[in-house]
Amino acid sequence: MKKILSTKIGSVLFYGLLGLALYFGNIELQSYWGRQALAQTGLVSVPLADALVRAKAENKLVLLDISAIWCSSCRKLDNTVFSDGKVKKAINDRFIFTRLEYESDEGQRFLEKNDVSGFPTVWILDSSGGVVKQVNISFDPVVFLGELHE
Repeated sequence: MKKILSTKIGSVLFYGLLGLALYFGNIELQSYWGRQALAQTGLVSVPLADALVRAKAENKLVLLDISAIWCSSCRKLDNTVFSDGKVKKAINDRFIFTRLEYESDEGQRFLEKNDVSGFPTVWILDSSGGVVKQVNISFDPVVFLGELHE
């Protein structure tokens, strides 16, 4: 009886640890792919407070991308839209780009004050931080470009 119990406990522990290893390994892999996709966009993200100051000084709006580094839909937006040359040009010409990571302190403070229901979420803000428009997410660069108009 003792041997059966110790075998069952050992199995539960083994599979439990294996499950945890797979879970955290997957998060690390998804995060790695997310960092790679973000880097490949070539967009320079500035902290939100700095983006607001720059927007006022440069008479631009802020394009706020609320993402999670492990989010596959966010990675798809980076790979298909934010990496597109025409989209990058439009963003750099008309906006100050900022990305808030869900798990960052800045991201958590923003989420506490605003209604964000999922990722990715993209907003256009004025230089005082007021929401001008929530951008409908499209993975088609042409459609996304159309969404960037106020």
